[in-house]
Amino acid sequence: MSDRTYRVIVRGTFANLDEAQRAALIEIAAEHDILNATLTDEGTLIYEVPPRNFTFRCVVRQPADADDAAAVQRACDRAAADLANRGIRHSTLRGTATSLGDMKIRRPRR
Repeated sequence: MSDRTYRVIVRGTFANLDEAQRAALIEIAAEHDILNATLTDEGTLIYEVPPRNFTFRCVVRQPADADDAAAVQRACDRAAADLANRGIRHSTLRGTATSLGDMKIRRPRR
């Protein structure tokens, strides 16, 4: 059985940040700027200052018979774990998944 690879973007809102958490996020905000965003298996947290909303971008590989919703759930789980490791609470997570196999590549006409 083959695997499918997805690009998944998870969106959420930081919840109940205290002043220390807010200050820590602001201090490292340049590392989490959209211009530094990459799609990795581990995921990349992206947010703006002041920290309110965030996105978490990651690559999910799963069996071809699993549906898109499973890829989104796996990415949401990764995002929640990443934020928990940072000691940060969040709102409900929602995501969108795009299968790389379904993407069309536009080539320039010659």
